[in-house]
Amino acid sequence: MWFRRILLVVAMLVSSCSALSPATPQPTATATLPPSPTLTPSATSTFTPIPPTETATLTPSATFTLSPTETATAVPTAIHTPQASVLFTYDNWEFLELPSNIIARLDTPLIAFLNTNNRTGSAATPLPGNNIQTLYYVSPTNSAARITIKQFDSSTGDEIYIAPSGDAFAYMRYDGGSIANGLYIADFNVGITGRVLPLASLTQRGIFNTPAWKSDGSMLALAVATGYDIDIFTIERDGAWANLINSGAYDFWPVWSPDGNYLAFVSDRVTCPSWRPGEVGTCDGSSIEAPTGGHVFVLNIATGQITQISDVVVHEPPKWATPRQITFASGDPLFGDPERVLYSADIFSNEVRRIRLNTSDIPLKLSEVWSPSGQQVLFQAAETSSSIVLAQISGAEIARITDRTFARYGLRADWSPDGTRIAIGGVAGQCPYGIIVTDNQFTSIASGNPPPTMCEPQFSPDGRWVAFTGVVPNRDGRVDVYVANQNGFGAVNLTGSLTGNVKMIGWAGG
Repeated sequence: MWFRRILLVVAMLVSSCSALSPATPQPTATATLPPSPTLTPSATSTFTPIPPTETATLTPSATFTLSPTETATAVPTAIHTPQASVLFTYDNWEFLELPSNIIARLDTPLIAFLNTNNRTGSAATPLPGNNIQTLYYVSPTNSAARITIKQFDSSTGDEIYIAPSGDAFAYMRYDGGSIANGLYIADFNVGITGRVLPLASLTQRGIFNTPAWKSDGSMLALAVATGYDIDIFTIERDGAWANLINSGAYDFWPVWSPDGNYLAFVSDRVTCPSWRPGEVGTCDGSSIEAPTGGHVFVLNIATGQITQISDVVVHEPPKWATPRQITFASGDPLFGDPERVLYSADIFSNEVRRIRLNTSDIPLKLSEVWSPSGQQVLFQAAETSSSIVLAQISGAEIARITDRTFARYGLRADWSPDGTRIAIGGVAGQCPYGIIVTDNQFTSIASGNPPPTMCEPQFSPDGRWVAFTGVVPNRDGRVDVYVANQNGFGAVNLTGSLTGNVKMIGWAGG
């Protein structure tokens, strides 16, 4: 181990010397995007994609004289303040003190959680609080074998993003000032963590963007403000980066497809082809407000082709149901919209389908979660009283639960990987019911009463376990991480021996 560290230190010193000279930026080719084909009309909607307009290259004439009859066109004054381009770096290295067998242990799923303000000592003796939070991995079969991954200042909060492989994660640091704050990547394979971007926040030009890991954990995609717009970059574990989408518009909310072959994102390029002063179609200098949403697009990683998915404007990130099916929603009841509509789009057939119930449709469909096949969707029907609806993609209602009422946006459900089971719970401690597990027809498998309650349930990648946070109301209202088998039985508290606050991040590895 010490020999490996010495080699790592030597490697980091060499890298540090190399970092003294700024790296030559790699030019990013701007692909000319051919018009996308007309979408095949579905039973409910038809959309013809709007191809991006190619920016013409203006060639100056040798001489030009304004004739008396010609009127000079006024050039609008730039009103948007340019933002300095982010300097990518790879510095502030630290060693990760991890067990030597950590990679092997990730062959089976582990549960990742945070513990903040943990204090050792007698419970009868008051102890001062602290600002330390610790990321742990724990096996669902052995709560005593917790693995300490890393400690953070509590200002990081839950801005920790674990790769699906579990052997890397990204996180934000806010406690070190300008010389240390930013986005970091921790890599278990080399045993170090380093800063890759000196960002002050993941909120870029008013839009919050989370790092999106590729399914194989090799890189993440992140939207970053540069100049007058927002670009999407890829960042590898060693800090190597590329400007993946650089259109001049606001491009944000990147999401990788499950197979890593496509990247979905949202863009305002239909309304504003560019925010750069002087470019054709620029919105700079105009009265157009900076966007809070846009249209859904998909980038084919192999070909570089970008396709607009529909003409529906969204104000939240899209999601992938399958490697070829993307889902999204329009409308935002929090801002007064009377409807929230669900859509499903096939990126190969170009079919876009609006989800309507065949019987009596429901205007507000919230907290939706799609089955692994993409053919069924569970959502919260927000009417005079809320219910939980399970429907086919065609709109045929399969079943409905009316005796489990959650607050609006207070429902969280998850499908097992094989699509045979559904776990249903609450959100953020607002969890009035015990363990609820059904089959894919809403037939009850487990329906327990508290304690514990069930919040934010998540099935393991192998489908053998369901993890959730729970509260024992008649004790002290403390939140703990629990795990039960796939049917919801045999629940075990994994964090009961810790003090402080506990928050589950999710599954890692497996």
